[in-house]
Amino acid sequence: MGTLGKAIYTVGFWIRETGQAIDRLGCRLQGNYYFQEQLSRHRTLMNIFDKAPVVDKDAFVAPSASVIGDVQVGRGSSIWYGCVLRGDVNNISVGTGTNIQDNSLVHVAKSNLSGKVLPTIIGDNVTIGHSAVIHGCTVEDEAFVGMGAILLDAVVVEKHAMVAAGALVRQNTRVPTGEVWGGNPAKFLRKLTDEEIAFISQSATNYTNLAQVHAAENAKSFDEIEFEKVLRKKFAHRDEEYDSMLGVVRETPPELILPDNILPDKATKMVVKLETLERELKL
Repeated sequence: MGTLGKAIYTVGFWIRETGQAIDRLGCRLQGNYYFQEQLSRHRTLMNIFDKAPVVDKDAFVAPSASVIGDVQVGRGSSIWYGCVLRGDVNNISVGTGTNIQDNSLVHVAKSNLSGKVLPTIIGDNVTIGHSAVIHGCTVEDEAFVGMGAILLDAVVVEKHAMVAAGALVRQNTRVPTGEVWGGNPAKFLRKLTDEEIAFISQSATNYTNLAQVHAAENAKSFDEIEFEKVLRKKFAHRDEEYDSMLGVVRETPPELILPDNILPDKATKMVVKLETLERELKL
């Protein structure tokens, strides 16, 4: 950071300090009538009853998810934004390469009308769609649970079985291998094709890869995020893989394309960052 940049940073710091001091003074003058803002108490991983979540270092847990208590998450699995895994009165086990998509709820049962102790066991390479509810049941390896589906106590979804989107699977129901169940209450619809069984496995792989991208983005520091904002203003960026997925063909003038070798390593990143920010400050 150049001399001008340091000066601007210092001025900004003192402006913020002055504003905070004025805010504190105003609160004192208001006495008991002022509104005090509370910081968020959200914790992505939270202990309860002396039970702590155990999450593999290669798993992705989104910042807005809640993984609580006796929960295990295996290697390469992903717990997406807004999910709640609450292992308070029993335990939850999530295998490897499994994805539990946004806003899904996974809970357990200490007991129910049958007197059974019901943890939730989710196997390897399972896909659980957005906003599903999984309660005190078992989902075996390479099974698929569609968006908005509800699985009640003691349900078993066998390997290579599929629960359709929006289905309600009643207590003690077993969804056999190779079958699609759907409806409310859920019932057998048809057999899965070989292509659909292959898709279940591929879906899990796709989400494992996508989770790595989100994990990397969430791990970026504030400085890195701000630096990328500056680069986006200065250069056009083309993600050919993403465009190909959408079937989009973009024509970008050559002079606006960021050279491939401009960010070969962190050292070069910092050099470009400093030069770019100094140019921004001088404008």
